[in-house]
Amino acid sequence: MRASRLLYAGVLLTAPLPGQAAPPDSARDTTARADTVSLSLVREVFAYQGGGRDPFLSLLRSGDVRPMITDLKLVAVVYDDRYTARSVVVLRDITTGRRYRAKAGTVIGRLRVTQIRPREVVFTVQEFGFERQQTLSLAKQEETP
Repeated sequence: MRASRLLYAGVLLTAPLPGQAAPPDSARDTTARADTVSLSLVREVFAYQGGGRDPFLSLLRSGDVRPMITDLKLVAVVYDDRYTARSVVVLRDITTGRRYRAKAGTVIGRLRVTQIRPREVVFTVQEFGFERQQTLSLAKQEETP
């Protein structure tokens, strides 16, 4: 009984009203084609292809907090007295052998280069919402007599 009511309602909706002309055949064809249209959902997927660590991964789960300040060795300092913003330091990660070239403001993992001095570099270390400053110095040079 319910199917016959739906069929009857469908006939009423497609039948012309009294005093109204019948729709042309082309209109009937489009309504017939509209019934066969299928919907498909498309999901957007993002894959990070940048360099370094994926910023969307949690540091707590991945364990990727490298390099640590204890793993870095200061190899060279190119210091400019007149324009300190042009000063550059070269660092080497002793565990992986990777080299880093950094200026003031450069971020390496959880370390940010705060200041470059003639024989040392000052880092701001960010750990669990707290910041502390730590200095890394060049190895002492021995003078020959």
